[in-house]
Amino acid sequence: MANKIEELKKDIAEIENLEKHALRQKVKDILSIEKRKLVSEVIRLEEQEAKMEIPLELPKLPVKTTTNIPYEVKITNYAWDQSQKFVKFYLTLPKVNTVPAENVRCDFKEKSLELRVKNLENKDHVFKLTQLLHCIEPKDSTFKVKNDLILINAAKKEDIRWLYVTEWEKKTSETKKTPSFDSDTDPSASLMSLMKNMYETGDDEMKRTIAKAWTESQNKGPTF
Repeated sequence: MANKIEELKKDIAEIENLEKHALRQKVKDILSIEKRKLVSEVIRLEEQEAKMEIPLELPKLPVKTTTNIPYEVKITNYAWDQSQKFVKFYLTLPKVNTVPAENVRCDFKEKSLELRVKNLENKDHVFKLTQLLHCIEPKDSTFKVKNDLILINAAKKEDIRWLYVTEWEKKTSETKKTPSFDSDTDPSASLMSLMKNMYETGDDEMKRTIAKAWTESQNKGPTF
C-alpha cells in the first residue's frame, strides 16, 4: 500500500508540473479534476493504512535547540473543488502533520483567506488568496490537517457556483476569450477569426447557428 501511495503522490506532482505549463483553461480544469481525484485516493489509502498500523512506544529523544530563523515560502500549487455550501482547497505539504497544531492557522475574511504553517523544517509556509470571486462566511469556515495534506473549507455566503477562485482569474480568462482586431490585416480574416472564436467558446446553440450560416454561405456561391 505504501508503494501505491508513493506512486499516487508522484502522479500528483507530475500533474502540478503540467498545470504550470498549461495554457488553456479547459486543460487546467481537466488537470485540476484529475488531481483532486488522486488527492482523495491518497487520503483514503493513508487513512486505511493508519488503521492497520500498531502504535509503538518510541524512546523520547532530547529536543535539539536551534537558533535558525525560519524563512517564508509561498504555497502556489493547490487543487480546489466545491459543494453547495463550501469551496474546498487541497494543499499538499509533506510532513505538515509533524508540526504542533498551534503552528497551523488559517485566517478567513469575506473576500480573502490566508493559511500559515510556522516552522515546518525551518520554513514558514504561506498560502494566500485575495479578491475571491464571491464572499465567504469566515465564522463557518474551517481547515483540517490530514497527514501530508491540508484541507480548507471556505463557507459560501451565498449558494452560488464558483466558476473561478478569484476575480483576477475571471478577468484573465475573459481577456483571453476576447478576439483582437488588427487594422492592418484583411477584414475578412478578422471576421473568420471572430467566427472561429465564437464557435469554440459558444454553447451548442451558438455552434449550430454558426455552422448553419457557414453552410448557407458556401451553398449560395458567388453572385454576378
